[in-house]
Amino acid sequence: MAMSATTPNSFLVKNPNHHHFLKPTTTHLTPFPINPSPKSLSITCAAATTTHIPTPTPTTPQSQDRVFNFAAGPATLPESVLKTAESELYNWRGSGMSVMEMSHRGKEFLSIIQKAESDLRTLLNIPSDYSVLFLQGGATTQFAAIPLNICKPDDPVDYIVTGSWGDKAYKEATKYCKPSVIWSGKPEKYTRIPSFDGLEQNLHARYLHICANETIHGVEFKNYPTPSNKDALLIADMSSNFCSKPVDVSKFGLIYAGAQKNVGPSGVTIVIVRKDLIGGAQGITPVMLDYKIHDENNSLYNTPPCYGIYMCGLVFEDLLAQGGLVEVEKRNLKKANLLYDAIDGSNGFYRCPVEKSVRSLMNVPFTLEKSELEAEFVKEASKERMVQLKGHRSVGGMRASIYNAMPLAGVEKLVAFMKEFQARHG
Repeated sequence: MAMSATTPNSFLVKNPNHHHFLKPTTTHLTPFPINPSPKSLSITCAAATTTHIPTPTPTTPQSQDRVFNFAAGPATLPESVLKTAESELYNWRGSGMSVMEMSHRGKEFLSIIQKAESDLRTLLNIPSDYSVLFLQGGATTQFAAIPLNICKPDDPVDYIVTGSWGDKAYKEATKYCKPSVIWSGKPEKYTRIPSFDGLEQNLHARYLHICANETIHGVEFKNYPTPSNKDALLIADMSSNFCSKPVDVSKFGLIYAGAQKNVGPSGVTIVIVRKDLIGGAQGITPVMLDYKIHDENNSLYNTPPCYGIYMCGLVFEDLLAQGGLVEVEKRNLKKANLLYDAIDGSNGFYRCPVEKSVRSLMNVPFTLEKSELEAEFVKEASKERMVQLKGHRSVGGMRASIYNAMPLAGVEKLVAFMKEFQARHG
């Protein structure tokens, strides 16, 4: 009688080229201890045992079988991280199961999430009086969660709107507090950031909200404003430049970010919040938006996005292996300068609308002098294995997102293509 299910061995017989299907994954790894003591589940212990866990090597040049993916998010991930995840997919470090199959309350996953938090704290030098929460719902959910947790219904708050995401955050806040837009770049099509000295802030504002990097419009804060009310908080959406450079976390009451730009797959949202701001949520706050609930349960109140958190942890290891965020920022500056120089040196064939002093290191929007050629540009680039260069539907043109994991080789290839395209169509 024929077997109805395909076993690993029968799969290999039918697909001999898929030799990695049963690729050993545990010979070089230390199995997770069967009966850990309570202390082994602490963040300190998890960090202390990192010598037994294989750390991804720094990002290597792109393999020939992969495209250069300039998508704004979900975005490209480091090859070394993907290969580590591939090797551990079937059997995570001798546990006998995949991360996708683990109980989120089991000792194996506890070690994963605690190690991820520990490494993130190291990367950003997060003070001990801040909590790190791994949540769901994207940064967009935090547009509501922040005023619900930080404000009373009648509290005034200030928003600097430098792009579409800052505008969406403000509009959501109108449901839960009394926000004011103290500056908007909309009349100038979101191409600059204001001088902080000239801002008329509300002296009684509970917080000042900014979007640190506007993914769509390519505008990035190079320094940060200080609320004029000494008791007000600075809050930042850092989704698209999170972990791309060092940040003084102590200047912020709260930082939040969707993972799918720089540190992992979609599905994970990271919130870094000062502990004294937790516990005062409005009565109407849904349980899943209450920071106190998630803080008390170490981000495990319900089933979190386990595999996404695991992937973020691998990325954090990779960033540390590169030398930390100071070194990461140097690489990002080199990539961005190369691309902006190509745009500015094209004699107007390519144009970036953003004021030079606040151009994003992560998202580079540009247009063609001959706009009718833009579709052809995107099409030809795709044939050269450079994908997702079409600009956001709300602004058009092109956009190259060059996050941490985009290798220098990808930007070099794009610049060479841009020069060749101009030579043919200029």
